Amino acid sequence: MRYFIYGFLFILSGCVGLPPGVQPVSNFELNKYLGKWYEVARLDHSFERGLNQVSAEYSLREDGGVTVLNRGFSSENNAWKEALGKAYFVNEPNEGYLKVSFFGPFYGSYIIFELDKENYQYAFISGPDKDYLWLLSRTPSVKPEIMEKFISMSKERGFNTSQLIVVEHN
Repeated sequence: MRYFIYGFLFILSGCVGLPPGVQPVSNFELNKYLGKWYEVARLDHSFERGLNQVSAEYSLREDGGVTVLNRGFSSENNAWKEALGKAYFVNEPNEGYLKVSFFGPFYGSYIIFELDKENYQYAFISGPDKDYLWLLSRTPSVKPEIMEKFISMSKERGFNTSQLIVVEHN
């Protein structure tokens, strides 16, 4: 569990900038985004290495921010790992651009660069640079056309999509 938290701390201690070519969605509605999301695909990182059944749960905080609970299952350790954090908008609350912290005063970018704006069923997420990329969905899997769109849009923005990991869910 320690590595899971330290890993998130490492990514998020970076910065809250935007990677070149990555722009957050506009007309973002936080209330529609809240709830449980499943990680469908990601670029590999030490803090998530070996984890499956990864999910993120977002809920509103009393201070107007967002509570973030990330969970993943380690088959090797036969145990769940969790990281609890908080997020706040960097600019306006109608822009999919947040800063997230899992420890102390260190924040990193959480950029929603593509979103199913009608039903909020999938989201493409970038971190502070192009080493961090996720496809989140309200369901553990997505239709092939969503995966193709994710890969295409990510590749256009300079992400190394050949290294994507498809997350297993039971």
